[in-house]
Amino acid sequence: MKTAAFVALFLVAAQTVPAQSIAKYAGEFMAIGVGGRALGLGSAQVALASDATAGYWNPAGLVRINYPEIMLMHDERFGSLVNYDYASVAIPYGKDESFGISIMRLGVDGIPDTRSALIDYSGSGVLDAMNRLDYDKITNFNSADWAFYLSYASQYSSELSYGVNIKLIRRTLAEFSATGVGFDVGLLYSPFTDLYIGLNAQDVTTTFLAWSTGTDELVSPTVKVGTAYFIDLLGGRFAPTCDVDIRFENRQFASIAAIGPVSLDPHGGLEFDYHKLVALRVGYSDVKQLTLGAGLHFRKLDIDYSFARFGQENDLGDTHRISLRFMLQEPKLAR
Repeated sequence: MKTAAFVALFLVAAQTVPAQSIAKYAGEFMAIGVGGRALGLGSAQVALASDATAGYWNPAGLVRINYPEIMLMHDERFGSLVNYDYASVAIPYGKDESFGISIMRLGVDGIPDTRSALIDYSGSGVLDAMNRLDYDKITNFNSADWAFYLSYASQYSSELSYGVNIKLIRRTLAEFSATGVGFDVGLLYSPFTDLYIGLNAQDVTTTFLAWSTGTDELVSPTVKVGTAYFIDLLGGRFAPTCDVDIRFENRQFASIAAIGPVSLDPHGGLEFDYHKLVALRVGYSDVKQLTLGAGLHFRKLDIDYSFARFGQENDLGDTHRISLRFMLQEPKLAR
């Protein structure tokens, strides 16, 4: 009964905003992904996430944590031009519930602002046609996108769990800013041991962003569906995983496959975790990018790294992601 009501709410809410008012790419910064493990696997994580990053990938996965966790990540892109940072806290509660808080920031800092530096040599109010500048009048501004997630997850039955996110979005560009509120809904189903099927409906009611300039943007829903399976072999555990991102923005040639306004972007990865000591990963992302990764496991700390290269000629530089996962494994804090 709870599940039926949950699905009904999703279907009604998704139709509350007319499709023609939805702008493409308004929420693209929230699609980058988080965590060195996930990004080394091509961002195929909807069914695999079982740590503090689940608040982002699939909130239903938060029920799989047994101790409080803290996750930190730093990501440099395009030769350190763009910095991307993420932090989250996840806390188990009772026998079958969990809560989480996540914060992410994508920013370009120290952008030169020359709007007040052009020179009026004649004093006539006409700026220099050669666009010469008074360098003493050049200032700097930042462009930053922020997202704050509040997550809740619950175990509905031994096979099914669900989760929800409420997220606050804040975008700034110089003196201009935009604010919005969005909602995500996640499901995680395990029909039998070692097989997981996940679904995350992001921005399920369509997320509205209101700019201080009077301009509005809408972030359309994205449905992420994925599966993961664990195989014990060669003294370790293999985990093949695959996701498909379904969008409704009429992306056409900007996607791997499209049917009318609906676009499909599959991606996947393979992880080999040896004796829970070291992990090796390879993936292929939804932006047609080969990814590599590795991880080290300690008693209360995981260190994960992933690498990706943009373009055949590496024109945009390499992307390095490092994340730290702290697990507060104390008996008094256990689920």
